[in-house]
Amino acid sequence: MARARTEPRVFFPWERKRGFLGALARARVRQVLVVVAVVAFIVVLRRREESAAAVRATRATITSAGRAVTAYRADHAGQCPKSLADVVAAGYARDVPVDAWGRQLRFVCPGRRDPLGFDLSSDGPDGIAGGLDRVE
Repeated sequence: MARARTEPRVFFPWERKRGFLGALARARVRQVLVVVAVVAFIVVLRRREESAAAVRATRATITSAGRAVTAYRADHAGQCPKSLADVVAAGYARDVPVDAWGRQLRFVCPGRRDPLGFDLSSDGPDGIAGGLDRVE
């Protein structure tokens, strides 16, 4: 006569499953993982939005500096200022324009793209001149 195998009685739910997969099956661990995933997602979105806001602010600064340089050139018979400090000294801007990362804008006159105009740009977040993340 063969004895029937019986499984040992389980008194607590955590005794039933063991290992990493068993831990994932438990409700509290799943809830914690969901909360961690949501927080990570929010952090990623916030950093992305902060970066986009910095680029938008830099573009606005470039636009206002461009208007000041255009006004300077209109009043000085089309001559280019030597630097943006000359535009500030002449009263066309309050301060020397800086990008969202605290660095001065790059000013080239005559411009590389338009020999009769000028170029204003920012080096971007990494600060490398002519880098891939520059803002124009």
